Amino acid sequence: MEIVMEMLSFLKSAAIGLIIQPFYYIAVLFIMLQYIKQIQMERSMFAVKLHSWPRLVARAAAFGLLTGLALSAAGLFIGMTLTSSAVLWLWSIAALLMLIRIRYLCFAYSAGIIVLLQWIIDMLSLPESDGWAGILLASLSAIDGAGLLLLVALLHLAEALLVRIQGDRLSTPLFFEGKRGKLIGGYALQGFWPVPLLLLVPSTAAGVGGMELPWTPLFGADWTGGWTFIALPMVIGFTEMTRTMLPSAKAKHAAKGLLLYSLSLGAAAVASWWQPLLLPVAALVSLLLHEALIWRSHAVESKSSPLFVHDSRGLRILGIVPGTPAEAMGLLAGEILHKVNGRKVHTKAELYEALYQNPAFCKLEVYNLDGEVKFAQRARYAGEHHQLGVILAPDERANYYAGAGPVSLLQMLFSKKISNRSRDASADGKI
Repeated sequence: MEIVMEMLSFLKSAAIGLIIQPFYYIAVLFIMLQYIKQIQMERSMFAVKLHSWPRLVARAAAFGLLTGLALSAAGLFIGMTLTSSAVLWLWSIAALLMLIRIRYLCFAYSAGIIVLLQWIIDMLSLPESDGWAGILLASLSAIDGAGLLLLVALLHLAEALLVRIQGDRLSTPLFFEGKRGKLIGGYALQGFWPVPLLLLVPSTAAGVGGMELPWTPLFGADWTGGWTFIALPMVIGFTEMTRTMLPSAKAKHAAKGLLLYSLSLGAAAVASWWQPLLLPVAALVSLLLHEALIWRSHAVESKSSPLFVHDSRGLRILGIVPGTPAEAMGLLAGEILHKVNGRKVHTKAELYEALYQNPAFCKLEVYNLDGEVKFAQRARYAGEHHQLGVILAPDERANYYAGAGPVSLLQMLFSKKISNRSRDASADGKI
């Protein structure tokens, strides 16, 4: 009982430290900004709201909290010699990397760079200094590189699980410009979760000691000198684009890659814990394998044909607006509208004519995802969506599409993600 009270006391102090630190709020603010941008793009492109950013942010915070609790519980038995200076180094390097590319916010890059910097400093055998440079070098050298990489591996393991569970729910239909300038449909999948961690560490890492633990964590330094908790606010997230898969298939593909990455990095981190000479190798695993995930996604997309395009059978469904007749009739993204009220449809104009042929009732003949015909019917009421709530793949008349995404943080704040084909062509002298 005494050890439980001691642990609760340290947890309370660490939780207060987490609340005081700005990094968790920075992560939530970043997530909020990303989702607001996403919903603005949905409104600009489709004139409807497919998601609610307050709901997305609240869900992200809730799942992030659950992830933090799970990883903190695992940390009780794993053991990592991390300090508050590790938090500063992680976030400082991540902030600098975000000025180059937003996707470098992932702590796989920050942790890999920290460990490589430690290795370079050891190789150079720099003399000790009492100035600010000496203080920085000392704090950098004191970071448990293997423990940091293992933490990154555990975060990516949690991310893989979250992407598998929630990935397709965090998708947004978009119009993209294809290789030959023709617009095609696709999806952007992005999810972010702020993860507050309260990690058990040896007291030598934090300067405050507790009574002896009734168990010995698997890794870490000497635990006989006591222990405490430190607050470590983290953020995990993924961003994927697909033109060739359904959102659920893309989320499954991304989750598999993240799982393999986390297991590989975890094995490299554990190996470097037992043999410190392997630390630079583990750091390269953190950096290069994460880049390999990006390459893997691009390679799969480039080898496959676009999915969300119309064909000879009819109009391809790109997305479904929540709360509309299309959702009530069980229509799904990727299916094809073949006949509406008995008439074949190949253009939006033909769809509207078929719908208004019988304003009070709608009967659909649809090719499902397996290529089989299914039927759906429903009464129509005044005030309902004029297109049943179906977002169709783009045709030659579509003007707006998703332009190249922002590369850096500054571009994200000030760039415009929606492009207008008519305006672009006019500016180029084509109209």
